[in-house]
Amino acid sequence: MRTLEDIQDEYEFLEGDERYRLLIELGRELEPMPDALKTDATLVRGCSAQVWVYPTGDGEKLHFLADSNAAITKGIVALVIAAVQDQPAADVATLDIAQTLAPFDLSNQLSSNRTQGVPNMIGLVKDHAARINAS
Repeated sequence: MRTLEDIQDEYEFLEGDERYRLLIELGRELEPMPDALKTDATLVRGCSAQVWVYPTGDGEKLHFLADSNAAITKGIVALVIAAVQDQPAADVATLDIAQTLAPFDLSNQLSSNRTQGVPNMIGLVKDHAARINAS
């Protein structure tokens, strides 16, 4: 998976539809999530599309599997995952993920339907990191 910094460098260079294509490409690059993990328990609430996030790893290195049934939404999911993938739980628990994603200006680039579940996904990731870090 690309680093968030690499993605941002490319994203800033692009405009309009090219940014959508980049998001779709990022979604395709996500590590495959087995269908067996796409359950009600891993479903992120509040998303207009279906989004699943399954946390793995340990306190030293959190790892997330994620997927969506919508291409652009899956790209947004990939951005969130890129911000936290394989980071220590302590770092993820204190990271301001929304601020980290601010340079992508998603709320102005995409419809509110596409971005409404992002805070819920961020909350799920941060809650998991906090639980692991407290263990």
